[in-house]
Amino acid sequence: MTEHSKIPLPSGDNRTGKSLFERAEDLFGLGGLSPAPVPADLVDGAGRPSPEALAPLPENMPVADVPEVPAAAARAAPETVAAPEVLPEPEAIEFTGARQKIDRRHLAEQGLIQPEGKVTALNEEIRIVKRHLLLAAREARRAGGGARAQRVLVCSPLPGEGKTFCATNLALSIAAEKDSEVLLVDADFAKPSILSTLGLKGGRGLMDALADPAIRVEDCVIATDLAGLYVLPAGSQTNSDSEYLASGRTAEVLDRLTQGAPNRIVIFDSPPALAASSAAELAKHVGQALVVARADVTGQSALEDALSLLSSCPDIKLLLNAAQFSPSGRRFGTYYGYGG
Repeated sequence: MTEHSKIPLPSGDNRTGKSLFERAEDLFGLGGLSPAPVPADLVDGAGRPSPEALAPLPENMPVADVPEVPAAAARAAPETVAAPEVLPEPEAIEFTGARQKIDRRHLAEQGLIQPEGKVTALNEEIRIVKRHLLLAAREARRAGGGARAQRVLVCSPLPGEGKTFCATNLALSIAAEKDSEVLLVDADFAKPSILSTLGLKGGRGLMDALADPAIRVEDCVIATDLAGLYVLPAGSQTNSDSEYLASGRTAEVLDRLTQGAPNRIVIFDSPPALAASSAAELAKHVGQALVVARADVTGQSALEDALSLLSSCPDIKLLLNAAQFSPSGRRFGTYYGYGG
């Protein structure tokens, strides 16, 4: 077991009134410890604000005498974010061309829709097609498609497959909509036929506006007596129609056709895709292309070639024309009491 002994007491009586720390100093020799010396050049009040700085400012002190805000405080102040600039809507462009009357009797002779006529199978079939086109146009516009979303190209692989017939009927049907209007453009510059189909007189048209910057395209548009239906002729014939369509002016001219009119649909009756290269150029400026194929006439290879030429269009639909057989036995128009 470890031997214990009492801690020796310092000499003298331990009941002399010395404190524990004093007796420890006597025992362990701590007399050499002392506080650190104070520098002689220490500034009085260093690290503490002066009494003058803590004094309140005079009530009527001028603004120029207010002490400057420290840089750190200025950096902590919240930044003012400028509101985004709101661009004004483009001014609506009005069509200023002369109003003409559509020849209803000529429409009937060609088997086209009668604007004020009875409901037939043709009316109902075209209604189904236009519903798909209008719905796709609205969705494309909401997705940011801009003016291009309002343009529809009606084309066919080869001549004689019914593209002008379908384009005209679509325009007549869309004109009957309560919240839409339509502009039918004759873009078959080599063989224009829209004016003769509707019984309208000719005049300057799309090609004139593309070739001459002094001509405003809106002045070439014909207003018809059918509410909501406008027509833009093909204009002067030229051997450079494809080159004009490929120029930078084309986008500017076509944008003016719908500027300020978000509910207007523009339908282009183009030349056949395999007969003229202008159809492929127009496909670059439209949101939808409706390719008309004639039953028992259009070949598969011709259809595939046409689709390849029009591939710059983001939305291509097919329309089978002159079909005589329906697997479901559907016969539109008979419900209203009229055969198709």
